[in-house]
Amino acid sequence: MQNLQNELIELLQHEDNFVVDDQLNKTKIVEAVLKVEPALIKLLIGNATFKKHFFQDIEGTLVFDKIAFQRFVNNKSFLPDSYTAFKNKIGLTINDGSTDNYITSRNDVSLVWPHKDCVLEGGQTKDDQKRNEIFWNETLAPDNVDRLLSPKSLSNFKLYDKKGEHPFQGEIKRDENLVLKGNNLLCLSSLLKTHRGAIKLIYIDPPYNTGNDDFNYNDNFNHSAWLTFIKNRLEIAKELLSTDGSIWINIDDYECHYLKVIADEIFSKSNFLGSVVWQHSIQGKGYAGKFSLHHNYILCYSKTEQFVLGQMERTEKHNINYKNPDNDPNGRWRSGDVRNALYRPNLIYDIETPSGNKIAPPENGWRFSKDTMLEKIKTDQVYFNEDETKIGYKIYLKDQDGRVPETLWFADEVGTTRTANNEIKQLFGNSAFDTPKPEQLLQRIIHIASNENDIVLDFFAGSGTTPSVAHKMERKFIAVEQLDYVNTVTVKRLEKVVAGEQGGISEDVNWQGGGSFIYAELLQNNQIYIDKIQSATKKEELLTIWKEMDDSPSYLTSLTKRPSMSV
Repeated sequence: MQNLQNELIELLQHEDNFVVDDQLNKTKIVEAVLKVEPALIKLLIGNATFKKHFFQDIEGTLVFDKIAFQRFVNNKSFLPDSYTAFKNKIGLTINDGSTDNYITSRNDVSLVWPHKDCVLEGGQTKDDQKRNEIFWNETLAPDNVDRLLSPKSLSNFKLYDKKGEHPFQGEIKRDENLVLKGNNLLCLSSLLKTHRGAIKLIYIDPPYNTGNDDFNYNDNFNHSAWLTFIKNRLEIAKELLSTDGSIWINIDDYECHYLKVIADEIFSKSNFLGSVVWQHSIQGKGYAGKFSLHHNYILCYSKTEQFVLGQMERTEKHNINYKNPDNDPNGRWRSGDVRNALYRPNLIYDIETPSGNKIAPPENGWRFSKDTMLEKIKTDQVYFNEDETKIGYKIYLKDQDGRVPETLWFADEVGTTRTANNEIKQLFGNSAFDTPKPEQLLQRIIHIASNENDIVLDFFAGSGTTPSVAHKMERKFIAVEQLDYVNTVTVKRLEKVVAGEQGGISEDVNWQGGGSFIYAELLQNNQIYIDKIQSATKKEELLTIWKEMDDSPSYLTSLTKRPSMSV
């Protein structure tokens, strides 16, 4: 931060437009920023540091982020004796990226919390590990954020297929099935290099922040920290989604409604598809004086309006209302509404019955145009009751390819957490997870939100349900997990899937095994040296490590240039 401030002072101190009484004037700089004055832009874009931090390359055109630059200049530690942003306005502000960020001038609702404008690494690797997390402010510490989110190298590559485990020396391509062990924020930012805009479906089951998650983040993960943690990851997830993609987030009551507001900000309220209520248990909990909880939510967002929500499969119980009392040659049917839901003056007309009676139109008009209505009456798809006072519309079963997804998903259709635990126990003899997700639940999501060969991403992979189901359903998958059970559960489960295990949905989709996946571990910046320092027991060992680091300043750079070792 201080280096950036000094560099800006050096850059502008001789520019008369920004100097008052031999001192840089913050107000004049801010005014020039908001007006995007060419003279200032020319100075900034000509400086490598400011070009990197405040300009974005969009298809060959550099776009100036004036909001970020304004916040940088308005920081209280910069030109403290100069005028501030509050010279002419007093009021509460919200740093949400808007041009006018005074709360009194806004009409919408935005969720605000400490560290919202920060990046939280969340780098826990063991269940019982506790970390003192660092919040890197995006404006005050851009260099730290850049280093944190820069593409990282991968190591310890392995290929798994029906023949077992093999060394992998090739280059990772976009169509490979991947299991990545490492911090999911860093993995996501690294995946941007190869998979930006390529993911059709993201499903995540993040930690619910209730204090007793099986994905047990440390005790310092309080409410505001959790919000930052989720926001950081969702912002990158959006960049990974294809234009016709969608994201599905499993959550419970504790954070659901805060998460909804964050997701609205990131993905836009207009792209909110719905909130599914999943009955995750049927057994009463029996806590006196409290509700017995039986549901989770799944918040669903599309990337753009190009997403098409698929239909769910029909079973005979969904066809119970279809009958054929008049022996219609088109088969079973149910009655539909011929009234229009919205007022349509061009659809208001009288209908003449076979005996010459008149039926007046409903208040909003008919469902069909007059010509279409007459054609349907002629083919008996629109019919009259016995006294010819009412008409009905036949909806044929033969025309129903599926059924529209509903927002209530019951346990008997998609399973429960107990179902999921039994699936894991069949594979491993026991289950170390309290709330795993059943394969039927993921089968429904993957079925209505993707097609064969699409890429499905889960960056809280946990027990591996998402990649397992995706593989059985002929999708490509990327699974990211940072806790150590990725090796003992996630990978082992996928090995069994490739070998042809018959649990979960295997029988339903006729799964016989096959395919492959690549496993790799994220190699963070200087992690090798960190491990060596932590394991050192003598001063001499530390001196040796220091000399090794001093002799190899370009170690990381050379590593990330290896094409077969970078994502």
